[in-house]
Amino acid sequence: MGRYRAPRPPSSKYITQEGFNKLREEVDTLWRVTRPKVTQLVSEAAAQGDRSENADYIYGKKQLRQIDSRIHFLRKRLDNIRVVDSIPDNLDKVYFSAWVKLENIKGEIQCYRIVGPDEFDIEKNTISLDSPLSQQLIGKSLGDKIQVQLPHNIEQYIILEINYTCNPCNEKKE
Repeated sequence: MGRYRAPRPPSSKYITQEGFNKLREEVDTLWRVTRPKVTQLVSEAAAQGDRSENADYIYGKKQLRQIDSRIHFLRKRLDNIRVVDSIPDNLDKVYFSAWVKLENIKGEIQCYRIVGPDEFDIEKNTISLDSPLSQQLIGKSLGDKIQVQLPHNIEQYIILEINYTCNPCNEKKE
């Protein structure tokens, strides 16, 4: 049996301005800082003689391929994404870049920001627009109930708050 893997569905083409700036900075750092350093190391390793058994040379070439691959991917991605840097007219519904405060049936409060697939980070409570939770949230209003299919169960949430400027869970309680 072969190692065939079905192609992944294309990811959303939206990104926040912060995410776009971060990707552009990564490309710039890889191109102007990281790649020249690795190129210099490969050059020095090549000058030592036999390249076939030179671990520094072989590893350096591998690093260069990885760097070039990442730069190629990022440049192509940056050319094909759309920066969303404005908030929607209707602030009562969940759209891209919204912070959403949710409560599950156990009474636990969670907050998430819906961002592009290139910038999500669960530790920062940002989730991808392509995630099942985001797909259920988009277009919903305050007080709406949603159900999300998780690997082992179905989780139910109610939307407590929608905010486009700040994380509602970071508000200080008096």
